[in-house]
Amino acid sequence: MVTAAGGKVLGGVKHPLNTTDFSSFLLQAQSSKAKVIGLANAGGDTINSIKAASEFGIVKGGQRLAGLLVFITDVNALGLQTAQGLLLSESFYWDRDEKTRAWSKKFGARMGGKMPSMVQAGVYAAVLHYLKAVKALKSDGDGKAVVDQMKKLGTDDPAFGKGTIRADGRKMHPMYLYEVKAPSESKGPWDYYKLKKEVPANEAFRPLDKGECPLVAAAAK
Repeated sequence: MVTAAGGKVLGGVKHPLNTTDFSSFLLQAQSSKAKVIGLANAGGDTINSIKAASEFGIVKGGQRLAGLLVFITDVNALGLQTAQGLLLSESFYWDRDEKTRAWSKKFGARMGGKMPSMVQAGVYAAVLHYLKAVKALKSDGDGKAVVDQMKKLGTDDPAFGKGTIRADGRKMHPMYLYEVKAPSESKGPWDYYKLKKEVPANEAFRPLDKGECPLVAAAAK
């Protein structure tokens, strides 16, 4: 993907799962002089990678960190002082628009002020759409019929807005590239992101004819 977009890959290094020391891996990335260091890990490994990168002054030195799978809860755990400047992609951010803010504040009221991650928003949206399909069918007895109805109905919820489900089961919605704010830019709790780019659904996901999904061939018959 990097080379297809006109970029250059200067190197790569793999670390053990749940390692406690990322210094040698980050130093290799730092010495590569790459403009962007992609973190293809998740969870505690991502958090510890970013912490170590902050200690080494990698971002202050002019390089950027890009997390391939980062949640707002990870940024909350890190704090803006450590996570500032991090680039990440999300399908949902609580402060994106009026609808997401209104829904997220209801969530926060039940969760001690915590804002929802894209996973929590995704579960809400998926269950809501499932219930709409069951209501339309007036039955949940035939799972295939429910799935077909879910694909037939357009999705619409306060977390993601309007969307569709493709023949291969892929939920189509925009994706967003965010940068984590510096502490001085944040106006309050959970005000962590600034939008860099919105990617339309048809550009954010692999084209339908590239997935080799048997469901697509079946749907075309």
